[in-house]
Order: sequence, then C-alpha cells, then structure tokens
Amino acid sequence: MDWSKIKTIFILTFLILDVYLLFQFMRIRDANKLEVITEASFEEKLKADEILYVELPKAAIKDQYLSAKPKMFNKEDIAKLKGQIATLKEPGTTLLVTLEKPLQLSSKFDPSELSSFLKDEVLYGDYYQFWEKSDIDNTITYVQKYDNFPLYKNIYGMITFNINSDNKIDSYQQTYLVDIEKLTAKEEILKPLKAIETLHQKGMLRPKSKITKIEHGYATLIQLTASQVLAPTWRFVVDDKESLFVNAFEGQIIEFNIDEISKVE
Repeated sequence: MDWSKIKTIFILTFLILDVYLLFQFMRIRDANKLEVITEASFEEKLKADEILYVELPKAAIKDQYLSAKPKMFNKEDIAKLKGQIATLKEPGTTLLVTLEKPLQLSSKFDPSELSSFLKDEVLYGDYYQFWEKSDIDNTITYVQKYDNFPLYKNIYGMITFNINSDNKIDSYQQTYLVDIEKLTAKEEILKPLKAIETLHQKGMLRPKSKITKIEHGYATLIQLTASQVLAPTWRFVVDDKESLFVNAFEGQIIEFNIDEISKVE
C-alpha cells in the first residue's frame, strides 16, 4: 500500500472540499449583500416619494396555509339565542337575527360597547374582532379570528350588525368557519418591507402617504363549495383609512370581491 499516494489523495480531497465550502460561503455572502443593497435602494425610493411607515416587525415570522369549512347552522343553534328571533338563510351557512330589544349605541361608537353582547348573546362571539363601522351602510362589521389573527373579509367568517334610524342595532347576520386545520408545515413568510415594495411597484402607495399599521392575518386563497384554503396575509393600513393586502407567501396583491362579500347579507 502506497501511503504517500493515499496521503496526497486525502490532501487533494480536503483542498477541493475547502474550495467548495469557500465558494458556497462567498455566494451566500454576496446574496446577503445584494439583499441589503436592494432593501437600501428601495428605502431610498420610499424616501424620495416621502412615503413613511411604522416600525417593521424585526423577527422572522413563520406561518402556514390553513383549511376551513363554513358552519351549517341548525335549530339547536337558534335555540341558544335568547331575546333574539333567528332564521336560517339557505343553505344554512348564514344566520339572520333580529333583536327583540334593539341595542342602543352611543353617538361616538366604541367597539367596547358590544363586548358584553358578543360574549354573552352571540354564538361564538369570543372568536370575532371589530373590523369597521360604516356610516354609509349603517353597519358595524366584525371578522372571525384564528389564533388571534383576523380572517380578512371572509364571507363565511363575519358578523354584520345593522343600525336603524334611532342609532340602535336591531338585527345582524352571522357566518362562522369551523374545522380550521393546518395544511402545511410552517415556513418563513415574506418580509413586510418586501410586501411594501410590491405595493410600491404596482402604484398602490401614493407619494407623501404613510403606512400607519402593519398587521398579519389570513385571506381566502381558494374558495370551494364546501371548504376553503387560507393563506397568511400582510395587511397595510395607509393614512389610517385604506387597507391593502399582500399574500405573505407568494407576494401577490389581494383584491377582495365586494360582490361576493355582499352575498351573505
């Protein structure tokens, strides 16, 4: 056995391995540098357009796709509602409720006014959170949440309260998602700055505007007859008014179909 040859082979092998590892290290370092340069240049573009934003989440966030099904309400559900007259809208995924004693609201509504009513009088009320009050439609909307994250504008996971001319809630419509399950393993989602870049590239952010809130939730990715797939979603509130949504995995801008949402009313 020629030990000198074996020794030479080992030395060459380790040398090749070292060169390969050095190449991989340089490639990763250059990629990281490119990402930093890209982010820096994009931030300069925002600065030039005088677009501001609140502090971004610093830690990397991991999430996953979810599946869910619309709840089919039944007579047993209706029987649980006291002081309320309820009927089912076909095929049974929407509960139509009229209050025997309309609920008076203050002139300047605050979501805390409905906290007790939601908790004590509404089915699964603890699983909804305030979304918006519309003075145009005379409605107050709550959206369902999962693991404390909102399900954005989901027609099968919301409550719409109706306000009459006396500033009282006299009725509401309710839908609810059940069997919410994890479809995939957790993966790191898109950084919020990258999602902001998408909005900027598409002209969704006006010069001199400000992103006043950044929120993480879920939006419907696929809607089937009996189920749906939910995708992690970034929500950006601009100037405390407009909400913009970006798929936190794939990076597409999400635009909700208002006609679809109105079907549950």
